[in-house]
Amino acid sequence: MVANPGGGSTDAGGGPVRHIPVLLEEVLAALAPAPGKLILDGTFGAGGYSSAILAAGAEVIALDRDPTAIASGQAMVAAHGGRLKLVHSQFSHLADHAPQGGLDGVVLDIGVSSMQIDEAERGFSFQKNGPLDMRMSAEGVSAADVVNRAKVADLIRIFHFLGEESQAPRIAHAIEKRRAEKPFETTRDLAGLIELVTPRKMKDKIHPATRVFQALRIFVNDELGELAQALFAAETALKPGGRLVVVTFHSLEDRIVKKFFSDRAGKASGSRHLPVAHERAATFAAIGKAMVSASEAEAEINPRARSAKLRAGLRTDAAAEAADMSLFGFPNLASLGKLGG
Repeated sequence: MVANPGGGSTDAGGGPVRHIPVLLEEVLAALAPAPGKLILDGTFGAGGYSSAILAAGAEVIALDRDPTAIASGQAMVAAHGGRLKLVHSQFSHLADHAPQGGLDGVVLDIGVSSMQIDEAERGFSFQKNGPLDMRMSAEGVSAADVVNRAKVADLIRIFHFLGEESQAPRIAHAIEKRRAEKPFETTRDLAGLIELVTPRKMKDKIHPATRVFQALRIFVNDELGELAQALFAAETALKPGGRLVVVTFHSLEDRIVKKFFSDRAGKASGSRHLPVAHERAATFAAIGKAMVSASEAEAEINPRARSAKLRAGLRTDAAAEAADMSLFGFPNLASLGKLGG
């Protein structure tokens, strides 16, 4: 989501930020790792959470969709004598990597890695000129494909919903006019156009291209859909008493997690004016406060933590419910499959 490479509205194209695990103490308190427990870290990144979980004595299965993160983590795998298993996978598939007996915990840090932002060739940052890419997995449709091929109406919806960009129509129409002359290829190419169309005002706290870059990144990587599927997968993969801990950096992501835990808390269906039609058993119980944010001290040390929110749930012994994506009310956006080169 520039100063916060974790997914918030000010992190789309940030400059170098040394990777520091956000809300680490709070994550460990909610996750309760200990010897004999098996925890799945669905967003390995630089291994911050995994390292702390291993230090607490638990074993870890870590996933990452970025092949660079997998390669960088091999030294850490070797150093832990079989207690860390690192897998190249999207976290939406986490249930495929869980043992038959289930997991004791799942932790997800829903944000783009500072390592990805720092690499100009990955195309995540408008502050670093590079190819307009943004693919975490280095496969599939790129941001350039979206900008150069999507219909104007689709670009408007993408920028408005995923970036909360109020100038979405103006920017989309400017993109359409410019790409007819020459396709967009680099991050500065796109950012430069946005700067011309919506110049920065003195009162603006963020760069004019921030929200568009955020929206493109979320869309290209299907980040909201991945998160929703990961929550359903965790519900299936956790054993009774297992813990799901999720750290988000953007209101769109936090709303998904909040909706999920609220829905899974168990409630009666039907109208309040009619007899209860069906009593639903809770599949998750709250752990501590409904939402935990970073302290002022942490936010001062680590700017990435400023917009971080942690939500956690304890898995009950109730059967997992259906993975119904309609729960989240996602809008109909363009199909990624139709935009590829």
